[in-house]
Amino acid sequence: MSGRMIFCTGCNEDVGARLTNGAEIYPHRQDLAHLPFWKCDACGNFVGCHHKTKRPTEPLGCIPTPEIKAARKHIHRILDPIWKRKKMERRALYVEIANRMGIASYHTADIKSVEAARAAYKVVAEIAREQGVTP
Repeated sequence: MSGRMIFCTGCNEDVGARLTNGAEIYPHRQDLAHLPFWKCDACGNFVGCHHKTKRPTEPLGCIPTPEIKAARKHIHRILDPIWKRKKMERRALYVEIANRMGIASYHTADIKSVEAARAAYKVVAEIAREQGVTP
């Protein structure tokens, strides 16, 4: 399969990731076998793709370590109810997170370190409390 340069949080650098599929990444999950994934062969970490879009092999951000992947999921458990309960429009919420973090734009898939995840979590939890959504 083809390659692409993607930042790998395990290797802490851009790596020549390899496009593969769910049969390799999740051999026990037949339902994921056909889905595309980018894998760093140096460390074994991987990232999924925007498979339901016009660019089905576009990576869902950088390649996370299992720890960073878990942190991203934890952030989304707090973040998603804010926009799903219509407390804030999703795009406005992401802009607010970026503003409070002092960065140009925010997306959970761009988190590259545990420290960045902690900073994002703190901001998201603060917004959730302000919006009456229990973090």
